[in-house]
Amino acid sequence: MHVGSEANLFGKIKNLLIGKARNPNDPELFHKITLIVFFAWVGLGADGLSSSCYGPEEAFLALKTHMFLGIFVALATAFTIFIISTSYSQIIELFPSGGGGYLVASKLLSPAVGMVSGCALLIDYVLTITISIASGADALFSLFPAMFYSFKLEFAIAGVLLLTLLNMRGAKESVLPLIPIFLIFLLTHTFAIIYALSTHASGFGAVAHATVVDVKSASAQIGTLGMVLLILRAYSMGAGTYTGIEAVSNGLPILREPRVQTAKRTMQYMAASLAFMAVGLMLGYLLYGVSHVPGKTLNAVLLERITMGWNPSAGYTFVLVALIAEATLLFVAAQTGFLDGPRVLANMALDRWFPAQFAILSERFVTQNGILLMGGASLLLMIFSRGSVKFLVILYSINVFITFCLSQLGMVRHWWLVRKEVRDWVKKIAINGVGLVLCFFILASVLIIKFGEGGWITLFITGSLIGVALLVKSHYKNTVVLLKRLDSLISVADFSRLEAVQQATNGHGKLEICPTAKTAVVLVSGYNGLGLHTLFNILRLFKDNFKNFFFIQAGIMDAGNFKGAVEIEKLNAHVKGEVDHYVTFMQSQGFCAQGFSAIGIDVVDEVAALASDIYKKYPQAIFFGGEVVFPKDTFSTRLLYNHTTFAIQKKLYREGIPFLIMPIRVE
Repeated sequence: MHVGSEANLFGKIKNLLIGKARNPNDPELFHKITLIVFFAWVGLGADGLSSSCYGPEEAFLALKTHMFLGIFVALATAFTIFIISTSYSQIIELFPSGGGGYLVASKLLSPAVGMVSGCALLIDYVLTITISIASGADALFSLFPAMFYSFKLEFAIAGVLLLTLLNMRGAKESVLPLIPIFLIFLLTHTFAIIYALSTHASGFGAVAHATVVDVKSASAQIGTLGMVLLILRAYSMGAGTYTGIEAVSNGLPILREPRVQTAKRTMQYMAASLAFMAVGLMLGYLLYGVSHVPGKTLNAVLLERITMGWNPSAGYTFVLVALIAEATLLFVAAQTGFLDGPRVLANMALDRWFPAQFAILSERFVTQNGILLMGGASLLLMIFSRGSVKFLVILYSINVFITFCLSQLGMVRHWWLVRKEVRDWVKKIAINGVGLVLCFFILASVLIIKFGEGGWITLFITGSLIGVALLVKSHYKNTVVLLKRLDSLISVADFSRLEAVQQATNGHGKLEICPTAKTAVVLVSGYNGLGLHTLFNILRLFKDNFKNFFFIQAGIMDAGNFKGAVEIEKLNAHVKGEVDHYVTFMQSQGFCAQGFSAIGIDVVDEVAALASDIYKKYPQAIFFGGEVVFPKDTFSTRLLYNHTTFAIQKKLYREGIPFLIMPIRVE
């Protein structure tokens, strides 16, 4: 099989699995790939809503024999949900371009603190994917005979791979198939809660009386302080209920305009549905006297008791549908990790805490490298833990509260600093202040309770990731220092450019391009020392061989600028302006010069397309690119730099276009 046919076959398979490349110049592009409120509620809110499958249960079981104290835990849970969601709505207003906990801590506290918050979030999102799929597999396989249970791990692994593939196609494409699952869960569980509360409305008096009795009993057995501590422990053990609330602020770039309003409405839907589920389920446990049954979740026991007086066939069908919806919603919850994890990673890569490749978009305009990393890390964790929810739940919910605390602290500091400029700063600082106290209490409690059980593993992994981020940042800083030495040429070139502008203003004409003359085509990545050194090396080595000088630059749409049509226009104008600097400079030196620019998601493809067009019109052209030569060729230089020039050279060679690389040494 020929190389061309192999590439064509691979392209067809890729288009089938991932989808065809999107057109960056499509005026409807952002409308097609962004999410409206309902889709955002499904894609970003499923994680929060699915936590009602295990968060309230864990809190309820922590009360042991004093289950009627759950009333206080339920009320505290609802209060916390609304406080955290309201505080994150304030974050959305302050940071309308998105970024979530990472950006908040970076801007309002310090870049280093933001990095810690970002690393904590990344590990949390990997755990979100893993525990959601593992617990979904547990719930689903509990409906099957025991003989099938041995296939649970393989099923969970397949779930990770499937969601990874779906997200490679795009955010909206990954959310659409999940809508029926989300709606079935919402309808069945909402009906179950309303049915339970309405048919047992007369039992509320008995529950209130039992609560008073339980308070007196607990006070007599363990003292008033002991009772308060028991309630607080149960409250903190339900920390998993709040995971996912931060997802909307992290996912702002994928929301439909006006983004702030879309995000705030999504946050309201998420908070209301989660609070309703958490409180409703805990009240249902009390009204029906639900207790632990080996091999079953409390939700399963509650549903069975609700349908006990129904027609057997109808009751069994309802319980089966509700539990399958519950199991599959846990798979949907993993979607939050895939939507927001790569987004946080891309933001950190733009700030050079991680390799820049993680900010690059694929032809489907998703952060493909980040999706693959999140999916791969989840896959490894799934295999390592063998899909054990009992083990994974110990690691879970610690990191998200690290981010919660840092975000709330940053917002409290912000409102205090701008208190003279903001009229209702007292209200705003109160919301974030209460959120900070609640989140810090939960974090401290979970750390103390879960540290010895395996929570230290989460801290160790997060600490290791922080160490990697520090090393990457240090390397990029050293590289910037080295490259700065090349920028001394900019001031010289700027002086010549100013002279050229003055000459043009005074009426001096520009030299015309000669199609038959030898042409040097220089690849640049901005008006900088690297590009000027490449240009001066060409002039030094080839002297007067070239009469025409063309300059090519491709602007890359990455996670930092792919936020709307306005940002894309700014990128286009910036790239054209950078190329024009070179053109003006060479014209000031008496050469014919012209600039070519394009924007896209792949430097190699965009440059190759421009080069092909130029070479057809100017067959005497020779293409040049500069490549930085570091003092030492190390693993880090190979990992952190993609050496685009070599990739361009390889592609142009295949098309028969001459391309020379000019080494630029930095000492």
